[in-house]
Amino acid sequence: MSKYLKNLVISDLSKRLEGVNDLLVVDVVGMNADKTFQVRKQLREKGLQLLVVRRTLAAKACEGTSLAPAFEGMEGSTAIVWGADDFVDLAKEIVRLNDDDGFPGFTAKGGVMDGESLSPDTVKTISKWPNRAEQLSLLVGQILGPGRTLAAQIKGPGAKLASQVKQVGEKQEG
Repeated sequence: MSKYLKNLVISDLSKRLEGVNDLLVVDVVGMNADKTFQVRKQLREKGLQLLVVRRTLAAKACEGTSLAPAFEGMEGSTAIVWGADDFVDLAKEIVRLNDDDGFPGFTAKGGVMDGESLSPDTVKTISKWPNRAEQLSLLVGQILGPGRTLAAQIKGPGAKLASQVKQVGEKQEG
């Protein structure tokens, strides 16, 4: 590949990854065209993008960005995956495809999150975290919990008093 062509690929890749802060690196070697198409289709349905790139060109395109650590010490073929509203959702999808026996050859190799390089084991650990929506629901539950308890404590004696007044009223009627 000529130097001019390499520079074109690097600039195109830089433009595609502009604004991306987190990505995962995967390997798709050993997958036939049908399996690769199915993987791409499943990722596209979740708003994720997969791009097979030369590792050296991707590393040059990411120089000086928070994505650069993803390619440090990386060897072999490379495909990058990015997108999703939440990095945990991205990690969950990649680990799911990695563990799926229907896609042999698809393996997670690492990635980068907030400028920190990730190993394949770290990606699996992150995939077990709650995603943004789950974290928000946990937070809302924790915020509302004390309010529910307080409301029950305030309502309890009033309900007991109302019950006693009702019983006295029924005795006087009877």
